[in-house]
Amino acid sequence: MPSLLEQLRQYSTLVADTGDLDAIRRFVPQDATTNPSLILKAVQSGQYEAQLRDVLTTVRYSGGNLDQAIDEACDRLIVVMGTQILGSIPGRVSTEVNARLSFDRDASIDKARYLVRLYEEAGISRDRVLIKLAATWEGIRAAQALEREGIQCNLTLIFSFVQARACAEAGVYLISPFVGRILDWYKKNNPSKSYQADEEPGVLSVANIYQYFRRHQYSTVVMGASFRNVGEILALAGCDRLTISPALLEELANTEGTVESQLKDCGEYLSVPEVLSESQFRWQLNEDAMATEKLAEGIRGFEGDQLQLEAMLAERLEGCVK
Repeated sequence: MPSLLEQLRQYSTLVADTGDLDAIRRFVPQDATTNPSLILKAVQSGQYEAQLRDVLTTVRYSGGNLDQAIDEACDRLIVVMGTQILGSIPGRVSTEVNARLSFDRDASIDKARYLVRLYEEAGISRDRVLIKLAATWEGIRAAQALEREGIQCNLTLIFSFVQARACAEAGVYLISPFVGRILDWYKKNNPSKSYQADEEPGVLSVANIYQYFRRHQYSTVVMGASFRNVGEILALAGCDRLTISPALLEELANTEGTVESQLKDCGEYLSVPEVLSESQFRWQLNEDAMATEKLAEGIRGFEGDQLQLEAMLAERLEGCVK
């Protein structure tokens, strides 16, 4: 009998949620996603040491503006890593804009353009790259502008329906609604309650977003993310894409069973509603305590890992001038 992983490929496009090249080569996903946490982990593993040395040589810090050198080194490093990943997949890699720009539309646009330019200088066309932005109001507006320039985006840290809807209305190429982090919040706030996979709040959230997009015929791709267990993944079989960690890909590959599509286009279509205003977006997000807390926590978490990466690069850069 085919493994759960092989059967799942029939219903959803599989994406590796990692910067681990060995895992990517083993599981042969269509695409790969990265974020500051995964980049930090990959660098700490030593897997990209040669590329890191090349980046530090390119930056050529000689005792001038250290912050500027660190920023350039970070940008070049994530693009070099993305380029390495693209050598092992047929599809696209998601590269994230610095989380500290999550509330700055213009700075996010500038950073995205720069990252795409670095990819193009490395011989990678923009149609193989997705720019990841946090789904704040400013991030969504940045993505809207970038999409018009032919720079397609992956809006991440989506915990609420209103974030997903605003992304679709902005013409964003792809969204990453989270599953496991939503469950984490509900478990913390309801410690005595247990959930079956197909009844988890995060699973239901993604399913609701998927059906809403299909009924209103939005072209935005829905990619379930942040999984805690195989049950969550199987409960979303049929979702456009699923981005999965190496550990869960391994479990799926080593498990037999039957996979059935759980998400399908029902064939019932509705007219597109009036576009959300900024005040409506902010109010509806504010009314969702879970989404408000998890969005802020996610941005802080990515920023924390970004700072660790920058500290590591600062140490290496300063060592070059001693």
